[in-house]
Amino acid sequence: MHRRSLLLAAAALPLAQLPAIAAAQETIRIMKSPSCGCCTAWADRLAAAGMETEVREVPDDQLWQMKEQLGITRELASCHTALAGAYVIEGHVPAADIRRLLAERPAALGLTVPGMPIGSPGMEMGDEREPFDTLLITADGRTEVFASHR
Repeated sequence: MHRRSLLLAAAALPLAQLPAIAAAQETIRIMKSPSCGCCTAWADRLAAAGMETEVREVPDDQLWQMKEQLGITRELASCHTALAGAYVIEGHVPAADIRRLLAERPAALGLTVPGMPIGSPGMEMGDEREPFDTLLITADGRTEVFASHR
């Protein structure tokens, strides 16, 4: 596509869609245990939602060291850790929450869905669902509810 065509196509889009399009182009770099299937399922859900993913298998001891270095405590942890731009994404965070984070760009460490709630992306088990919250991890390590999923 020529530059002029690209500019015309962008100009035709509603302005409200531009942050979401930019966020969708951010590569989500996922670090997971070689034996974890739900991590792969989560990456597949992100890809199905139009997000670009890059999955890297990391030995468990190195994965936990990385979590610690990135500021993820045991209370905030899940089975996989990802990076989206400057943000840490821990666990089964829905694609819509990641898009919102990347569009709003708050001063924060990132997002987490602690544990592995049934029904969260990658943890589907038929019709069974557990309510869960996506937490925003603030720069000082505290958390606040970013999105509720019921």
